Amino acid sequence: MDFTLSDEQLMFAETAETLFYDLVTPEHWRKLMESGDARDAALWNQIVETGLTLIQLPEEAGGLGLGALDFALIAEKAGYVALSEPLVDSAGVAAPMLAALAPDDPVLADPAASIAIQQEEGGLVLDADSAAAIILRKGDQAFVASPDQVTLTRRESIDPMRRLFAVEWDDSKVQPLGQADWDLALDRGAIFAAAQGLGLAQRAVDMAVEYAKERQQFGKPIGSYQAVKHHLSTAQTAIEFARPVVLAAAATLESGDIQSRARISHAKIVALEAADVAARTSIQVHGAMGYSWEVDVHLFLKRALALTSAWGTPYFHRQRVAARLFTQPVGPSTTFARENENG
Repeated sequence: MDFTLSDEQLMFAETAETLFYDLVTPEHWRKLMESGDARDAALWNQIVETGLTLIQLPEEAGGLGLGALDFALIAEKAGYVALSEPLVDSAGVAAPMLAALAPDDPVLADPAASIAIQQEEGGLVLDADSAAAIILRKGDQAFVASPDQVTLTRRESIDPMRRLFAVEWDDSKVQPLGQADWDLALDRGAIFAAAQGLGLAQRAVDMAVEYAKERQQFGKPIGSYQAVKHHLSTAQTAIEFARPVVLAAAATLESGDIQSRARISHAKIVALEAADVAARTSIQVHGAMGYSWEVDVHLFLKRALALTSAWGTPYFHRQRVAARLFTQPVGPSTTFARENENG
């Protein structure tokens, strides 16, 4: 299987990188946290103008009709800056589901409209208050509502930039969408969470490296000491081993079989573990100040912890990997097997 990224994929990733790195700064995070605003309107408008909200939408719904791998590259860049705007879950998961179930829904005609989605029946909904539409779940059925048709109650997250809400709703007062492919939604959510994990991990390492170059002890930078180098190299190695797993899983997401889902689960486990290791290592390199509110690395650890439990817990994903290992052929020749070919 050829995982070489195309020029178009690299172009989209570079566009997102330039946009996010210039505008999503520590000042941006703190402004949102202090104001309590759901998003920065100017930043969101630029995200929309760049076309990032349309990547996963089919062409018949006005989108670009690109695949999961294309969007995973964007999600990684979003993770690198700990983006708080509702791009990933809205454009990566909710919008494709709504397009599949109700392609004529007027919300899809507005690229600036974000869509929130309930990951599991009765579960909390991310960014529900600022969404133009909320996709809700009851059994295998999906429903869509506007925020004013439901009752939202804010719930705290370990990540201060994630806005979670409990939703009370009456299915007779919202629009039914019919039976939905919730497994596909979970797979999309999991792989894009994994991609964000790669970005979080790399940013945490980069922050630690920059600090280790500047902070001096005994007359020389702490980065010159082997103990610091070893910790950072361990974190970077975890990232490099996780990245091809994430790209492979994203490239085969649409297969929807036991093999592809095991790859997605594997990707989510290793990418978020890499993010956890990298963030904790970065905090340790920063020393006591790494635990303070003023040093931004704690935000990356909190986002990693939040994403670890989003779109399937580690236990859930280990169970999916185990199902693949114990029920399907294993070995180098079946690494990228398909169920209908190697059942």
